[in-house]
Amino acid sequence: MRIGLTYDLRSWYLDRGYSMEDTAEFDKQETVDSIDMALRNMGFQTEPVGNCFQLIDALAAGERWDMVFNIAEGLYGDGRESVIPAILDQYKIPYVFSGPVVLGISLNKHLTRLIVSAAGVPVSPGMLITEPKDIEKCDLQYPLFIKPVSEGTGKGITEKNLINSKSQLRERAGYLLTRFCQPALVEEYLPGREFTVGVIGSGDEAVAIGGMEIECKDNLPYSVEFKENYQIFCKYIPMAAEFAEECKTVALKVWKALGGVDAGRVDVKADRNGRMCFMEVNPLAGLHPVHSDLPILSNMIGIKFQALMEMIMKSAIKRHHLTV
Repeated sequence: MRIGLTYDLRSWYLDRGYSMEDTAEFDKQETVDSIDMALRNMGFQTEPVGNCFQLIDALAAGERWDMVFNIAEGLYGDGRESVIPAILDQYKIPYVFSGPVVLGISLNKHLTRLIVSAAGVPVSPGMLITEPKDIEKCDLQYPLFIKPVSEGTGKGITEKNLINSKSQLRERAGYLLTRFCQPALVEEYLPGREFTVGVIGSGDEAVAIGGMEIECKDNLPYSVEFKENYQIFCKYIPMAAEFAEECKTVALKVWKALGGVDAGRVDVKADRNGRMCFMEVNPLAGLHPVHSDLPILSNMIGIKFQALMEMIMKSAIKRHHLTV
C-alpha cells in the first residue's frame, strides 16, 4: 500500500518569513521522519507530500496514493485544518484522521462546546466575544479565562488570560480580538486538576486508552511557551486511578459526539466542585514520539510509539474498508 504523508513543516514556513508564533502548531522534520519510519516498519511504501500547496501541485501532476497520513494543521482561517481532507475527499483518496467537518468544528472552541454540551458533557459557563461591546453582556462569575476561539498549541495564552475584573477582561479581549482577528471565548475559570486523555478508534469501537495529569509551574496557564518547553515548566504525571473513569467517560462522550476517528486527545479540567469539565478536543493530535502529549501519555501506559501508530492505522484501514 502506498501512503502519502501530508504535513506542515515548521522550517518550510520559517524560511519564508513566518514567525515562531505563526508556526507554533507546525511539525519538525523529526516528527515526519518518525511517522515515516513507523509506517515503513509496518510494510507500507511511503512518500512525503508536504503541505496543501505541495499536495495541490502533486495532484495536478497526476500523483495518487492508496491512503494519505495527514497531520497538516493549515495556515489561514478557521477552516485551515480542513483544507487537505476536503481536497482529498474530492479526489476520493482515503486518509487517516478526521474529515473536514470534524476538524473545522473542533478548531472552533465555541461550536465544540455547543455540540458536546448538547450531548450531556459538562462544560464551564462561557460566552463568545466577537466585538468589544459584547463584554458588557458578560455576567459570568469571576475569575474568568479567555482565549482565541480558533487557535491551538496554547497560542494567545499567557498568565494575563486569567481574568479577575471587568477592566482586565476589556484589556485582554481587546488584545486578542486585534491580534488574532477572530472572536474570543471567555469561560468561568476551572480551578481544579487538568488531564489530557488519549482516544483511539471510531464510533462505538473508540477506546479511551489512558491519560496524564498536567501540572504547570506556579499554576500558570498551559501556554505555547510551556508546551514547547514542558521539561522546564510542566510536570506530566500518569493519571491517578481515582480520576480515570470520569476522565475517560467525558473523553469518549466528546469523541463520539463530534464524530472523531482514528485517534486524538480530549482535555478536561475539574471545576470548583471537582466535576470534570470539557476544555478542548484535538482530533489532529501531535505525533512527535518524545515531545507530543498523545505519544507521551501512551508511553506511560506501555504503548510505545510504533504500537500507537499501528493502532491508528488499523482503525483507518478498517474504517475505509481497505485491504493491506
